[in-house]
Amino acid sequence: MRVIVAVTCSLLFIACKTAVPSIVGKGKAIDPFHYTIKKNEKYTSGAVVSAHPLGSMVGAKILKDGGNAIDAAIATQLALAVVYPGAGNIGGGGFMVARLQNGETFTLDFRETAPAKAHRNMYIDDKGVAQTSLSQRGHLAAGIPGTVAGLFESMPYATKPFKELIQPAIDLAEYGFVITAIEADKMNENQSIFKQHNTAPTVFIKEKWKAGDTLIQKELAATLRRIRDKGRDGFYKGTTADLLVAEMKRGNGIIDHADLANYQPKKREAITFNYKGHTIITMPPPSSGGILLLQMLKMVEDRPLAKYGFHSTKAVQLVTEVERRAYADRAEYMGDPDFYKVPTATLTSDAYLKKRMADYDSTKAGKSSLTKPGVIESMETTHISIVDKWNNAVSLTTTLNGTFGSKTVVGGAGFFLNNEMDDFSIKPGVPNMYGVVGGEANAIAAGKRMLSSMTPTIVLKDNKPYIILGTPGGATIPTSVFQVITNIVDFKMQPTDAVYAPRFHHQWLPDVIQVEHDFPKNIVQQLQQMGYEVKTYGIAGYASTIGRVELIMINNGKIEAVADIRADDSVAGE
Repeated sequence: MRVIVAVTCSLLFIACKTAVPSIVGKGKAIDPFHYTIKKNEKYTSGAVVSAHPLGSMVGAKILKDGGNAIDAAIATQLALAVVYPGAGNIGGGGFMVARLQNGETFTLDFRETAPAKAHRNMYIDDKGVAQTSLSQRGHLAAGIPGTVAGLFESMPYATKPFKELIQPAIDLAEYGFVITAIEADKMNENQSIFKQHNTAPTVFIKEKWKAGDTLIQKELAATLRRIRDKGRDGFYKGTTADLLVAEMKRGNGIIDHADLANYQPKKREAITFNYKGHTIITMPPPSSGGILLLQMLKMVEDRPLAKYGFHSTKAVQLVTEVERRAYADRAEYMGDPDFYKVPTATLTSDAYLKKRMADYDSTKAGKSSLTKPGVIESMETTHISIVDKWNNAVSLTTTLNGTFGSKTVVGGAGFFLNNEMDDFSIKPGVPNMYGVVGGEANAIAAGKRMLSSMTPTIVLKDNKPYIILGTPGGATIPTSVFQVITNIVDFKMQPTDAVYAPRFHHQWLPDVIQVEHDFPKNIVQQLQQMGYEVKTYGIAGYASTIGRVELIMINNGKIEAVADIRADDSVAGE
């Protein structure tokens, strides 16, 4: 499936073409003014799937020029920080799961952290009411960004110099690229919010954006050059840090120079388990996604999903009840393991999960008011999937949280800040922007990482990379990854069908099955007859689709890359 973006050439770019390096520019390998969205392609040597065609093209070119999957991941993420400003970022954070050709597996946690001045009641007024507007928009909503530090932390596994990996992003920012209709619509929808939450002029504020317009980001280009020339200190210290702290002071934010200088990413041990002959490698806390994925897959493993039939009432009802139980545990037991002892071993044990399903009834709807967390004894996000010719595989999910994060651009530096503080439990029982509730395990504390739903995942078959996948979508991320894996492993679906099929979601609270608009109506009616409340998915101000899965499958030496049809996501490779 191909979608052509209508574009016009930029006179500015022509005038400055001598300053543009070889891989980006008119007539070069990557033309930011004429590009094609590719949804499904087969490759022989390597592939990249990301939220924007230019990001995927940058990563694929790095692979073609001899780089490995880590090189491509760094370059793609940096390019997305330019061409996909709603979620691609240097002002947010994320997680990387990698499996190297020698069999080594590692995960990187570069999740944002709460500033030193943060405290558990910082969003609660003197009447005890949670002020979610402060945790979701503006300067006070931002955690300390981790993306830049995370990319540098992965450099020991790369083969190319960082200066080469960041240059495409610099040129895309300096000389511009044409935007798609979806990108134009997103920026138009947020104009009033941009004006409300920005203290300095920003290129994102314009009377009306339209498809084919060129977005040039000079301030961001300068920020990226500082990172290129000074390494991570080009972001966490010096001019960029000064600009960020000055922005905080203008908008009553609390991130200071010490917060930035002290930020550190962390390596963590991956969650690894078997599902029907496949090895699943995924992210541990502070992501809830890995534990949730394990719980959900293990709770259905001994049940004949394939016999029930894809999107049959029986299969959907079982998956719903599995999701309900997993998300009840998320609310109670998951948080930053450096601050809270997450009972991972118990939550993922066969005995515990068997006990969780003991009250499952296939004939009627469960109730979240009755399904409590188990008894323990004693959504804007973006994803990149990559594989190279050596079988190095990377699954990388990063986020600003909401679309355009806090809606605040750092004056003079040109990048959006995240609104990840909303991913803490700002008050027990008060839902965040995705409707998820939490408790003590995820309470705000200085230096703490907020709980995440990001679920970057690699699936091995015969000890080789088989499926690389992940998705944005807030609380729907783990269920989207779960359903796509079962679509392939249990229902034997082709990669495109597995990704494009309508999805559904249950997260314990609210006690509702949320479905996409094209979910089978007869199944919805049957679920309602069983006692379920079913609603078409949608959060105010957000798309009504569930996730945007980026998937690569390697089967018998053949690589198939699939970008979700739900937006501008695109594949590239060689």
